[in-house]
Amino acid sequence: MRCDYHMHFEKGAYDENWAEGFFDAAKKRGLGEIGISEHSHTFPEFEPLYYEDLILDDSFVGSFQKKWLKTNKFKYTIDEYFAFMRRLQKKHAVKIGIEVCNFQDQKAVAQILRRYPFDYLIGSVHFLHGWAYDSAEIKSEWANHPLEELYGWYAEEVEKLAASGLYDVLGHPFNIRLFKNIPDFDVRPYLERVAKAMRAADMVVDVNTGTRYRYPIKEISPYADFMRVAAKYDLPIITTSDAHQPEDCGRYNAEAVDYAKSFGYEGTIRFDGRKRAFEPFDP
Repeated sequence: MRCDYHMHFEKGAYDENWAEGFFDAAKKRGLGEIGISEHSHTFPEFEPLYYEDLILDDSFVGSFQKKWLKTNKFKYTIDEYFAFMRRLQKKHAVKIGIEVCNFQDQKAVAQILRRYPFDYLIGSVHFLHGWAYDSAEIKSEWANHPLEELYGWYAEEVEKLAASGLYDVLGHPFNIRLFKNIPDFDVRPYLERVAKAMRAADMVVDVNTGTRYRYPIKEISPYADFMRVAAKYDLPIITTSDAHQPEDCGRYNAEAVDYAKSFGYEGTIRFDGRKRAFEPFDP
């Protein structure tokens, strides 16, 4: 079976006719099951945490991020999300997930999440010291930091997510390559740090095609060097599209499966009520 558990409704609305496009695309691409993992910035419950963590001064980065927080954010409560997903579940086999940013106050995150029966939780590093490094509008900020420093920051943030014990999946590992900032130093210590933290927290690798079609690097995350380390540490995987629009559901999923197989992986994890099961890929 092939699945896709990393997708978002943020480019549309909680409208069943619009959401139906995700299921049409899944069927067209031969997916056996999908899940939606709305960003935490969809929900007002998380709004204070963004204002605590992000750079929001009058600098180039801060000015952009203040505007970003006012654009298409915090528009549905988690209760509204579950109500909409329950309606979809009456017609389709679909899991309910969430993708949570790497907030510094993970105890506050836990208090929010524990009230809801999610099928799986994705934790993703979206900010490095308060900077949204994956935003194309402020990518020039990359030039202000040594790349090895950023790899260190990234590994540290993953370790914090893992140490919280909250998450089932690490979203798009090492997508810090997305703007073609390729290291010329030995990255193995950082790859090992992340893999060890994930192993200790029993976290799953998100083999994510979003960087394949949405960013200049045009490669699947995580890239090959980390995939080899992940396989060495026996970290399980899921394959996902990071779709933000219906037509992208399952995009390059077959390619992601072949990519995973090239590192010795034989199947994916399926989630149900935070419980997981191994599902072999299609023959």
